[in-house]
Amino acid sequence: MKPLKARVSITLDEDVIEKIKELAEEDDRSFSQYINMILKEHLSKTKLSTSRPEPTSAEI
Repeated sequence: MKPLKARVSITLDEDVIEKIKELAEEDDRSFSQYINMILKEHLSKTKLSTSRPEPTSAEI
């Protein structure tokens, strides 16, 4: 079963939109499929690399 999806609206810079369109076409994906894919990749990388950072001496 496919995961549920929700419609969202975001505002992006024109240059970002154009680059994503180019990359999506090269990867034979739709604009929204490509954004979903790169967001998932980013979140998985962020999740792995971000446990709570130790406070710096300036923060203590």
